[in-house]
Amino acid sequence: MSRSIKKGPYVDPRVLKKLEGKKLGDRTVIKTWSRSCTVSPEMVGFTFGVHNGREFISVFVTEEMVGHKLGEFSPTRTFRRHGGKMQKELETAAKQRDLEAAKAAKAAGNDKKK
Repeated sequence: MSRSIKKGPYVDPRVLKKLEGKKLGDRTVIKTWSRSCTVSPEMVGFTFGVHNGREFISVFVTEEMVGHKLGEFSPTRTFRRHGGKMQKELETAAKQRDLEAAKAAKAAGNDKKK
């Protein structure tokens, strides 16, 4: 749900203050904890370090990001893999194929040496 047109988008004033002294091509990372800050056109071309609760994720702002929130580009949860019995079977099958391919490559290498 977006904010009303009367209020306008929420842009954190502290983030805008940090942008005042910077030039457009500046590569320094601007650290911020304001994940709810809406990306405005003034932010395009800058790199922000958006805090995800544990570390700062570097986010380079492009034109397509205008109107979105900074927090959308800094995920807070790390996806490992889907669990379950089927996933485990698929992973073991893939590992077995890799081992067989490595053995075949090694055998082919030994045949060329002889």
